[in-house]
Amino acid sequence: MGRLNSLVVVATILSGAAAQTFQRLGTCPDLGCVLPPDQSDFLPGQYFDLRIEVHAPVNGSEAFNSGVPDENFSVTITKEGGEPKSVAEFFDVPEPELEKWDFKRYEDLFAQDADTPYVVNVASKIYRKLAIYEPGNYVVTLSYYGDQTTTANWVVRPLATEKKAKNVILFIGDGMTTNMITAARLLGHKSINGKYQSLLQMDQFPVLGHQMTHSIDSFITDSANSASALYTGHKSTVNAMGVYVDSSADFFDDPKVETIVELLKRTWGSAWGAVSTAAISDATPIALSGHSRSRYAYGSLVDQGLNSVTNYSWTSHGGPDVWFGGGAEQFNPGSDSYESKDYYEAFANAGYEVSLNKTSLLELGNSSKALGIFCRSHFPVWLDRNVFTENLATFENDPLGSENPALDIPGLKEMTLKAVDILHTRGGDNGFFLMSEGASIDKQMHALDYDRALGDLLEFDDTIRATIAHLKEIGELESTLILVTADHGHGFDVFGGVDTKYLSEQKTDREKRRAVGTYELAGLSQYTVPVDGVSYSTGPNFPVNWDPRYTLAQGFGANPDHRENYRVHKEPRKVVSSTPGFDEEDLFVDAEDSPDGFIVNGTLSVTESAGVHSLTDVPVFAMGPCQETFAGVYGNIDIFYKMANCLGLARPDNKTPTDPGDECAKN
Repeated sequence: MGRLNSLVVVATILSGAAAQTFQRLGTCPDLGCVLPPDQSDFLPGQYFDLRIEVHAPVNGSEAFNSGVPDENFSVTITKEGGEPKSVAEFFDVPEPELEKWDFKRYEDLFAQDADTPYVVNVASKIYRKLAIYEPGNYVVTLSYYGDQTTTANWVVRPLATEKKAKNVILFIGDGMTTNMITAARLLGHKSINGKYQSLLQMDQFPVLGHQMTHSIDSFITDSANSASALYTGHKSTVNAMGVYVDSSADFFDDPKVETIVELLKRTWGSAWGAVSTAAISDATPIALSGHSRSRYAYGSLVDQGLNSVTNYSWTSHGGPDVWFGGGAEQFNPGSDSYESKDYYEAFANAGYEVSLNKTSLLELGNSSKALGIFCRSHFPVWLDRNVFTENLATFENDPLGSENPALDIPGLKEMTLKAVDILHTRGGDNGFFLMSEGASIDKQMHALDYDRALGDLLEFDDTIRATIAHLKEIGELESTLILVTADHGHGFDVFGGVDTKYLSEQKTDREKRRAVGTYELAGLSQYTVPVDGVSYSTGPNFPVNWDPRYTLAQGFGANPDHRENYRVHKEPRKVVSSTPGFDEEDLFVDAEDSPDGFIVNGTLSVTESAGVHSLTDVPVFAMGPCQETFAGVYGNIDIFYKMANCLGLARPDNKTPTDPGDECAKN
């Protein structure tokens, strides 16, 4: 064996700074890896896999033991106050076979520029479909290379087996921050002398909290692992869902954790569904049922959505009772669908009613499972579906795969209300879980198309308002926990007002910037002031004029170079483009975007075409059973545990619980 202690010190000195951005494996503190890692939490009875890895870098600053990993490692688990036991003995499972592979990583940007990766050889074992039923503190200890150890401290949360809420509806405004909510309120709700005459529905929730969104190995998260944290109570790595990322090459062999809909189906037999204005295979909706390190394995994840995990023994979620969104390319047979199968046919054969437009959606019955796929890719946004409707004809997004536009597309409100009716009928006394996502709040913020993002946020709030009213009509409001939150945020805010006419008529960038008014020169919102000849027939709680002279000065903390004129973009926005004579990834301000505006220098790499996520905490609004538990500031994983406790999903053993109906009725 090599001299690990001194070599580890050297590796730490040499690669400490690089490790901030280039990590060998983000959850690995040293050459031994335990997944789930240190500081992991578990719901009593929640299934999970346990992966053990021992690394032996062949070259680079961490090179050790001539690249030969210790194949004779051992691993124990100890409950606080107890004696250590081998993992196989503790969980009463067979000892798994040893696996071996290698992988490559770059140590830092210099190594990447030079294309000089280092190689790591790995010895590994994985214990599958485990569960811990007794709450408390546990320590997993990996011993390897003679005297080296890696420990993982785990917490199994307290038991909460009483079902207090019959139903849960989780609204996710993707990328939505408090700043965006404030800006949307300003656009859609009139104020007089600083006092709003109406409010967003979110403003009227009785409980407000905030969640921290960090991923497991980065303080900036993406939509896949942030959604996964909400659904599983376990953090993960960027682009991953329902798993802890290991170092193997396979996207689907990583150690899994059970999601809330898998637990809910296994425990109570409840109905569940997902609704999104994104492709249904996009990160937020698909993470309810998906288990993969790659959110981009769209076709395989759709298959998991229908058939559950099939490559290993795992919980069957039974297929969603409702699945409404876009992403037809994963359903039409061809290169984008799993094994080139026709998934419209696969869902139909599984007993689903299939809808491809708004008209047929509204005609669906409530007793059968329903699949609604209304376009290719993501939905055209609310602003294009309701104000700049001529843009719809420019899309080639027919859900059957032709180059025609999809013109009969439902909105988030229509999909959500229909989903509630189906889930209410199918769930019966066992209740239901529904996730409804306003996806393009995030997608349009990425594009720096602020008006389109805020339009979708207003649609999102309008959907929440209508859903609350509908739950009251069908007698389910008092038995339903309703949560509204986001998966992450963006560095967006409003900092003043703009005279767009003055800005447009000035000759230089510096003169144009004088049109931005701050403090007392910011003025008042003109979006709620009626204008003769301007009417969109979009109803209350939306702007009556999307293109006033005096607009909002709004901006981003992390953006590419772009030009800004602060007016609504009547076509979807593209802020950068490649330039002849330069590398294709070397992006410059798009000459056709806001030609009368001024240049805003970027803060990101010149290869970035869009704004990126930020560190900010995001709000959590709650009403209904257990609402009081969502006050305060907490981690994103705690939303899972709060929902699970309210649904009585923790288990003291592997037995099926008794009927929850009476307890839910009392609450």
